[in-house]
Amino acid sequence: MNVRFGYVSHALSLWDCSPAKTLTFARWSKLSKEERIEKLYEVTQQNLYHTKRALHYNIAHEIMLYRLSSSLVPLATHPEVAWDFVTPFQQEWKELGHLVKSHHLRISFHPNQFTLFTSDKPQITDNAVLDMNYHYQMLEAMDVVDGSLINIHVGGAYGDKVKALERFQQNLKKLPMHIKKQMTLENDDKTYTTEETLEVCEKEQIPLVFDFHHHQANLGTQPLEDLLPRIFETWKHVNIRPKVHISSPKSEKAFRSHADYVSSEFVKPFFQLAKELNQNFDVMIEAKLKDQALLKLVEDLSKIRGVKRIGGATLKI
Repeated sequence: MNVRFGYVSHALSLWDCSPAKTLTFARWSKLSKEERIEKLYEVTQQNLYHTKRALHYNIAHEIMLYRLSSSLVPLATHPEVAWDFVTPFQQEWKELGHLVKSHHLRISFHPNQFTLFTSDKPQITDNAVLDMNYHYQMLEAMDVVDGSLINIHVGGAYGDKVKALERFQQNLKKLPMHIKKQMTLENDDKTYTTEETLEVCEKEQIPLVFDFHHHQANLGTQPLEDLLPRIFETWKHVNIRPKVHISSPKSEKAFRSHADYVSSEFVKPFFQLAKELNQNFDVMIEAKLKDQALLKLVEDLSKIRGVKRIGGATLKI
């Protein structure tokens, strides 16, 4: 099986390449009308440029997976700002999309933990729809909707998982179908286990992004060898390689926190289990040292017998 590796947003090996420079609402509020527009344009321009730099870096290193920053556009969903971030940057969005498509890169987004559909407060659901729409607009602006997905968590339990999951089903109906088609769900490290998330995915026909670290921190009752075939099955209808999140604990005490690098010993059992299914899949590295952690893990895993490095960030196992 072939496994491709990617990382999250910041290419730390590049100088001053943050794609998530910000403009706070408090700062924006103090500016004049002209200054507000100027500052929004300036920060967005910089973030898009740094994203382009990261994509060129990825291409050079044969890193085929990349998670775009959700903070590319400052104040994009703030109700008092709500500005057109597509039209002024059509060329920049087009350039990013061209790089993605011409080099067959796989990109994705992962909105923050507040983008959820289990709340009993309508405003929170409305905000979640707004945020999902914002991410979809960016994919649309780059013309990379096909094959690019937006990953979120199920949400909170609010003391009653059964009722929360019922609300999830109802609240999700507010999300336009064309955006829901780009959506994936991920198992949690505290709340919804792999099997609970999987049941939601199977019911709603949503691919499951399996997080091995979260799974180890929040075990359910079923063994992973029984769950993994079903997890991969949730991807069949979208005809896209399954994606998995990999990280390792910072320490035993801070088990849920991500370490700087990824321990090959920690993740080896997962790869051994996945090998039995002979399924090609992609891996998103969630480690503090981003691209550096990715390249180190690929190097570490390639030293294992039966594992061959066949690209900058691709292994044959």
